[in-house]
Amino acid sequence: MTNIEVLNGYGVKKIVTGCPHCFNIIKNEYPGLGGSYDVVHHSELLQQLINDGRLKVAGGTFAGKKITFHDPCYLGRANDVYEAPREVISKLDAALTEMKRSRANGLCCGAGGAQMFKEPEKGNRDINIERTEEALALEPEVIAVGCPFCMTMMTDGVKHFEKEQDVKVLDIAELIATANDL
Repeated sequence: MTNIEVLNGYGVKKIVTGCPHCFNIIKNEYPGLGGSYDVVHHSELLQQLINDGRLKVAGGTFAGKKITFHDPCYLGRANDVYEAPREVISKLDAALTEMKRSRANGLCCGAGGAQMFKEPEKGNRDINIERTEEALALEPEVIAVGCPFCMTMMTDGVKHFEKEQDVKVLDIAELIATANDL
């Protein structure tokens, strides 16, 4: 309620989030509490800026590189945002390869619901290890993400497989920002 009070006090109309969890809450929960805003995930903003010609992107160092995108649960399955991150990646002239479980069938990285802040539950293996293994099976040079929690879980997975020198985990925004100087 305090967040909504402050945002409304400043007359905020549009909010850009870098976190799908925040995107989901502000977009879907805040309106019922009096906070109605135009909420955009940063991959959607980047896509719009590129489409409008306000952000120029050339493949640069990513041209021809194999990139796979991990769909964040609260961006994809919870809010049906699948195309924006992929369209941004396509502007890099990279080879986007889809994991077996992607889009509406995507597999969680294991961080949701604050899971990344506690010890894993009993099972055969940690979910982020399974997800990272699925990504690494494609032999990408980059695993792209659109969520800070996914970034942590996928980075930890890459470290688990000792592939840090071969595979980078980068946010969509980092891909655009470093396209010409990675």
